[in-house]
Amino acid sequence: MNRRAAGHTDWCGQDHRCNLDEHRSDEIVIDIAGRARAVLVRVRTRTGREHAEVRVRVALAPGELAARRQLVGLLGDLRHAVTRAAVTSRPRPRRAS
Repeated sequence: MNRRAAGHTDWCGQDHRCNLDEHRSDEIVIDIAGRARAVLVRVRTRTGREHAEVRVRVALAPGELAARRQLVGLLGDLRHAVTRAAVTSRPRPRRAS
């Protein structure tokens, strides 16, 4: 763990975002003008646990049925992404020799 003065990490913003006993990185933004935007922030809590905080905004279709289909697809994709990230963060069991 690399730390700078005052306990900041190399990646944290080192400003007003680092409050409430946590360190927060600069935002990483993916912007598809008029259609979608995602914002990712890396967070380290007071206990040292690290998290990815993700906000997503997607333009929905004007029709109710199409919008609901988009939401179902989005939730399925988010579930897959979160599950994949959670599984990756677990240590792999060692193989018996």
